[in-house]
Amino acid sequence: MSSNCPTAFSGPYLTPIASTETEYQIKKSRFIARLVLAHDRTEAMYALAQAKRDYPDARHHCWAYVFGPPENPKSVAMSDDGEPSGTAGKPILNVMQHKDIGDAMLVVIRYFGGIKLGAGGLVRAYSQAAQLVYEKAPTQIHLVLEHYQVGCNFADEQNLRYWLKQHEGQIVDLSYRAEGSQQVCLYISLAAEHFQALIHYLGGIKNAYIMPSKN
Repeated sequence: MSSNCPTAFSGPYLTPIASTETEYQIKKSRFIARLVLAHDRTEAMYALAQAKRDYPDARHHCWAYVFGPPENPKSVAMSDDGEPSGTAGKPILNVMQHKDIGDAMLVVIRYFGGIKLGAGGLVRAYSQAAQLVYEKAPTQIHLVLEHYQVGCNFADEQNLRYWLKQHEGQIVDLSYRAEGSQQVCLYISLAAEHFQALIHYLGGIKNAYIMPSKN
């Protein structure tokens, strides 16, 4: 069996379900934290715009996001939105990076209560607001699907199909090689956690191969 696929993939991870909102108050300032599911910057900025529409009179709409698996995110960003540098976006993101939840956008809306909190107080307040919304947020499991091109002899096709069914793999497309090759090529999607098991299975099949696929 031949393979030129990478051997390390991200497994399933938790993501928020829809939107969760909590409120934290200290010294008359209100901190409204909203955690939403977001897969990319477009979705995150839409969530931010919605928060500004819902709370147009708030002084600050600070935020941070984490896209992809939490242990190895593909993108992170943050904003203090007018608060002193490092007192809002950074503590929000710090809380997010210590959670096992990816694909998340967190907006913390602040209504100033007239009493200054100081830099340290702001860091603690934004951190606490972020922590509270995570404690309330329901989550779901996100499966990371990878796409492969797998080939085998005609005689092994049915067994391979059965293996894929047992591991919840999907056959997206297939093609048969030119007459005389006696091989079938399957384009499949499979949860990344099953990749090593697939490699092991194909290792026992003569003339089998696997490579990445964009299908």
